[in-house]
Order: sequence, then C-alpha cells, then structure tokens
Amino acid sequence: MINQPIPKRDRKPSSDLVKPLDIPPGLVETCKKCNERIDKKQLVDNLWVCPKCDHHHRIPAREWLKLLFDPGDYEEFDSNLYTVNPLNFYDSQDYRDRLKSARLKTRLDDACVNARGKIGGMPALVSALDFYFLGGSMGSVVGEKVTRASERALAERIPLITVSCSGGARMQEGMFSLMQMAKTSNACGRLRQAGIPYFSILTDPSTAGVMASFASLGDLIIAEQGALIGFAGPRVIAQTIGGELPVGFQRADFCREHGFVDIVLHRRDMRKIVTRLVRMFTDSMNRALP
Repeated sequence: MINQPIPKRDRKPSSDLVKPLDIPPGLVETCKKCNERIDKKQLVDNLWVCPKCDHHHRIPAREWLKLLFDPGDYEEFDSNLYTVNPLNFYDSQDYRDRLKSARLKTRLDDACVNARGKIGGMPALVSALDFYFLGGSMGSVVGEKVTRASERALAERIPLITVSCSGGARMQEGMFSLMQMAKTSNACGRLRQAGIPYFSILTDPSTAGVMASFASLGDLIIAEQGALIGFAGPRVIAQTIGGELPVGFQRADFCREHGFVDIVLHRRDMRKIVTRLVRMFTDSMNRALP
C-alpha cells in the first residue's frame, strides 16, 4: 500500500492574527482619561461626556450656545472683529499665519463667540471661549467681545453668561492682551453696579489671565465637573513651592470646597440649572426696578 500524504485542513486564523477592522476616521473617539474607544455618535448624544468614566471632553464655543440657549432661538453678533499682529510677533512662525490656521480650523474669527437669544424663554447673552482657537487665549479681540457683550447686557438689562475655556492671556499680543484683564473686569463691575445678573461658567481649563479677570467676577461662579481652575498650573506651583500638592488641587470640587466657586455641575445639568438661575435673577432684578 502506497502511503498518500494527508491533505492539510484549512485552518481558521487564530484570534491574535486577525487584523482589526479598519474603522473610518471620525466614527470612534478615544477618551482622554480612561482611553476607552467610544462610538462618536454615542459620545455626541451624551454631550461629549465619556459614558465609561464620566470625563467631560472639551467642546467648541458654538456647542455651548446650542447647549445653553433654547433650540434655534439665538443669533451671533460681533462676528466681524479680527485681530492683527500689533507687535509683529514671530516665533516658529508668523502670528498672522497662526491666526489664519486657527480660523480655517475652527471657522471662527477669534477665540470668542457672542450670541443673544432666549434661555427658558427669557432673553440672555452668552459670551463663550473656544479652546480650539489658540487655546482659547484672550487677546485684544476676545477682550473686546467680552466687553461688548457686557455693555449690551447693561444696555438691554438682561443677564450675561460667560463660558471660559482658556489657557489665559495671548502671549503673541503682549501688553495688548494683558490690558484686556482690566478692560473686561471694569465691564463686569458696571454690570454689578447696575444690578444686572452675570454668571460665569468655568470649564476645563479656566486659568491664568482669563481666570484672574472676568471669569472670577460672576454673581455666581459655576464650574463644570472636573474642570481645572486657577492661575498657574499645578506643575508650576509644585515646582515653585518645592512640595506636593493636595489631591485634586485646582479641580472643580476642590475649588468649591475652598469657596472659590459656588456650584459644580455635570454637563447634563448645566442648561436646567442655568435656566433656573436666569429666571430667578431676572425676576429679582425686575422687582427691584422702581
């Protein structure tokens, strides 16, 4: 009998050899805190909050307008302001080129968006910073927009809400940027003198020159859950004092426990609470009128 070779069976490849499916970009996001891969639609439907670890991802300024205002009941203003390069600043590239790239990326004129609309049926103004435009930094245009929103709130006697998401002053504009701290603080002070409600919402991060000016001057200061809040960052502070910092230092809950903010909210509760505050403070302001 002639020995015939036994034919090899077709084997299924082992699991470690199976290549993962090529998922088109944009359909899956990776959480920056827990590193879980999340379906993008699920993340968007959950207001950009990770369903696994509850991490609040940063969202653009216009998403904050949609979140706070009544659906479809707002309009932007002051959208034709553009900064230039007053100091002819140049580092690895010309400041003008940085601005051009940021405008193409975000479709914004600068890092602040002003809008007027209704919140819970009550008129209100929102001035929101966008971290995706040069880190939400405050240059001359951002300072001018926040000031104009304050002046409009004063003229119309309606509440102002600012949403901070910023690394602070814009270094490329030097003193022109630092002057915005005094300018915006003065505008917020006029609101307080006139009894106009002003609410400051702090998101991650709210730091440096923005935090040291208008962001810390609200009648109520509302922090988003987990937000980094302060002037210098924790790493810089730890190096400066040469010691360890408390657990959770400069995070929203830590700041509330130490009296730096009034309320810490989950993003899903933000619209409900802000609506309640706008109605309550507006009614109180109207009752105070002669």
